[in-house]
Amino acid sequence: MAVTLPDAEAEQAALRVLARCDVLAAISESAEMLTRVYLSPEHLRANQQVGEWMQAVGMRVWQDSVGNICGRYEGLQSDAPAILLGSHLDTVRNAGRYDGMLGVLSALEVVGYLHQQQRRLPVAIEVIGFADEEGTRFGITLLGSKGITGCWPADWLSKTDAEGISVAQGLENAGFDPAAVGASQRAVSDFCAYLELHIEQGPCLENADLALGVVTAINGARRLNCQFTGLAGHAGTVPMGQRQDALAGAAAWICAVENLAESYGEHLVATVGTLTCLPGAVNVIPGAVKLTLDIRGPQDSGVSHLLARLLAEAEVIAARRGLTFSAEEFYRINATRCDDNLQQRISDSVRQTQGRSLALPSGAGHDAIAVGECWPVGMLFVRCKGGVSHHPDESVASNDIARGIQAYLETVLSWAE
Repeated sequence: MAVTLPDAEAEQAALRVLARCDVLAAISESAEMLTRVYLSPEHLRANQQVGEWMQAVGMRVWQDSVGNICGRYEGLQSDAPAILLGSHLDTVRNAGRYDGMLGVLSALEVVGYLHQQQRRLPVAIEVIGFADEEGTRFGITLLGSKGITGCWPADWLSKTDAEGISVAQGLENAGFDPAAVGASQRAVSDFCAYLELHIEQGPCLENADLALGVVTAINGARRLNCQFTGLAGHAGTVPMGQRQDALAGAAAWICAVENLAESYGEHLVATVGTLTCLPGAVNVIPGAVKLTLDIRGPQDSGVSHLLARLLAEAEVIAARRGLTFSAEEFYRINATRCDDNLQQRISDSVRQTQGRSLALPSGAGHDAIAVGECWPVGMLFVRCKGGVSHHPDESVASNDIARGIQAYLETVLSWAE
């Protein structure tokens, strides 16, 4: 069965997406590196540009009260629920140009095809460019997507950036009313599904020699501050067998973290990301070591099981070496399961487009985490070169984008059947 969008037209759509990614990449606070943060002048300029592209494909366009840019392409009935398509338009500092933006612009190609064909579906289609997924400016993430779910915590307005400007002040400076953030909340009946196309940000598709993959879940994560405490001593006078070396204990545990995580399979990962050695002198046995642990996986039960084993192993290592170990969790987010029905729809479209489908979890967070609190979510991954992301070397092939647009369109058209 042939795909709806012919290869030649899909390739033209992909080239259009790449060109528009370049346009958005030029909207940056620095000419040397791509950085576009929440409520900045660049954020508003990007919204304006995307809004113009939305209007060009027949969408009604508005900017909501937390700064998301939104467009609606009506269904056969004006009050029909919508399939929500999109991703984010903000970036990390010194970013690549496809993380987030690729999903928004590919969604516009789906709507553009329907508009060109003068075709309406039983459902409406809305496209959204989320305002702040990365949390680069204020250190809090998913502000745009939590805006549409109505789940902004009460203290978010008082959070400040590096210059001491609060979210409330940032909203005012950008022309928004901080008291009206709740107006961005959408009714549960507004949407029947959320679909997000995104670069994989990892190497699995490239290793499988596939352009596209279907996301099964967005990994949950647990982060802990940990410490091994021993006894500092003179590096020259304390015999090796009588030391309480906190760094040696921490090193043994770091190796255990790697080995135990590997035993759980490729989708559970654990990382010791920071380490501070005290007192930190070349001629002193380390008396204390502070380190962080980050564990992620597509199922909360697996994450919890691995964490329990790692903490128990840390206690064993500490006891054997005359140390004490402590750990305190400072961050937790549950795994987000992608909807089974949406996974099937996307998988069918991917098989139609590239012959076979690959299911894989997402190790990175996405707006779908927040949206999934209210609506069924599905995600389509597109291969990126080397799995590189959050870096200027981020790269996506036009052929892969073309296939992604084809599969995205086929998935949306499944609501017409």
